[in-house]
Amino acid sequence: MSTHDDRVRRYAHLWSTPSDRWVIWHATDGTMVFDTMTNCPEFIDDGPTLRGVLRRMRDAGAPETDDYPGGPC
Repeated sequence: MSTHDDRVRRYAHLWSTPSDRWVIWHATDGTMVFDTMTNCPEFIDDGPTLRGVLRRMRDAGAPETDDYPGGPC
């Protein structure tokens, strides 16, 4: 059985490498992690896991925005 920390650590790539690839996006339907390389959100379906990932990303200095961080679709 995995613990909360184990579930969060699965997403360590989102905060372990300094990059503007991963952006915390405050969209109208909630806060999510957005991948600017693939132009898509990173799917994290578990609320507590998402909150843990966002906290670690903020601690690592990930950019945050209310505006759409991707390119044209």
